[in-house]
Amino acid sequence: MNITVTKPFTPPIAEFQAYLKGIWDREWFTNNGPLVNELELRLKDELDVNHLLYISNGTIALQIAIRALDLKGEILTTPFSYVATTSSIVWENCVPVMVDICKDTLNIDPSKIEQFITPRTTAILATHVFGNPCDTEEIDLIAKKHGLKVIYDAAHAFGTLYKGKSLLAYGDIATCSFHATKLFHTIEGGAVVTSSPEILKNMAMMRNFGHTSATEFGGLGVNGKNSEVHAAMGLTNLKYLQDILATREILCRQYKLNLTNLPVVFQKILPDTQYNNSYFPVIFQSEKILLQVMESLNLNSIYPRRYFYPSLSELPYVNNQTSPIAEDISRRILCLPLYHTLSSEEIDMICRLIKRSIRY
Repeated sequence: MNITVTKPFTPPIAEFQAYLKGIWDREWFTNNGPLVNELELRLKDELDVNHLLYISNGTIALQIAIRALDLKGEILTTPFSYVATTSSIVWENCVPVMVDICKDTLNIDPSKIEQFITPRTTAILATHVFGNPCDTEEIDLIAKKHGLKVIYDAAHAFGTLYKGKSLLAYGDIATCSFHATKLFHTIEGGAVVTSSPEILKNMAMMRNFGHTSATEFGGLGVNGKNSEVHAAMGLTNLKYLQDILATREILCRQYKLNLTNLPVVFQKILPDTQYNNSYFPVIFQSEKILLQVMESLNLNSIYPRRYFYPSLSELPYVNNQTSPIAEDISRRILCLPLYHTLSSEEIDMICRLIKRSIRY
C-alpha cells in the first residue's frame, strides 16, 4: 500500500449516513440549509470566534475577504504559501508584493514589511504557514501605523491556539480551508472569520451572488455557498477533532525523536502556541539531499511532497520579484507523510530510509 503525504480523516460511515438520511428526508441539499447553519454555529463555539461563514472552499474565502475589505492596489504577502494565496490577490485585480520570510518560523518576516509599504499599499495578507502563528502583534502594530487591513490565510491553522485564542480570531478577516487534505475537513470547503458585524454582513451577501433578498441585490457576489452533504461531513468529523489533534501530536513527536540527530532543521513554532501539528516539514541541507531522500522514499512507495515549491516569488505573474530566503527554503523543504491512520511502524520505516539517504 502507498504511503502518501496525507490521507483524509474518515469517520464511521454510519454516522455520516445518518446525516445523509436527514438530507434525503428534507429534500434540502444546498442554499443555506439546516446542516450548514448547524456547522457554522458549532464551529463558532469550537473556535470561540465572533462571526463565521461556511464557504465553498478556501480560495473563494480569500477572494471574498479581499473584496469584502474593498482592497485595491498592492497587498503585501508571503512568497512561502500555497499558490492560492497569491493567485487570489491577482484574481481580484490587486498586486501581490512579496515580503520575504523568517528562516526559522517560515512565516512572513515583520521586520521586512515596512520597507515595502508604498502609497498604493492597502493590506497585508499573511499565511500561518503549516499552522504556525504569524507574529500577529507586530503585524497589527504595522497595519495600524499605516492604515492597512490584515487578512490571515489560516488554511492550515484549524485547531492551533495562540495566546489562548484560536488563530482564526486574529486579523480583520481570517480564512480557512476544509479541503479533504486538512486535519478537519468537509471534503471541500472553507470559512471566513471576522469580529466585525458589518464585514460579516458584506461577506454573507457576497457568498450568495450579492442577494439581500430573493429579488434584490446589494452588490457584486459569487456562488460561494456550500452544500448540506459537505456540512454533514464536517459535523461528523468535528466530533473527532480532539482525537485527531492528539494523534497528530504523537506522530510528530515520534518523527522528531527519530530525526533529531540528523543534519535537518524543523520549523520553529512561535512561543505561547498550542500547535495543531497539521504538517511535518523537514528542511534538508541542500536540494540535492532532498532529492536523494525523495527518490529513496518513492522507490519504497512513500510519497512526501515539496510544500511549497517553487517559491511564489517565482510565479510568472508576480513581476519577477525575488525573495532569497523563501526561494532557498522552498528548494530544501519536504513535508513527510502525516495522517490519522499512519502507524508507528510506518514512521520508523520512513525515518530509516531518510537516514540511509542522508548518509549515502
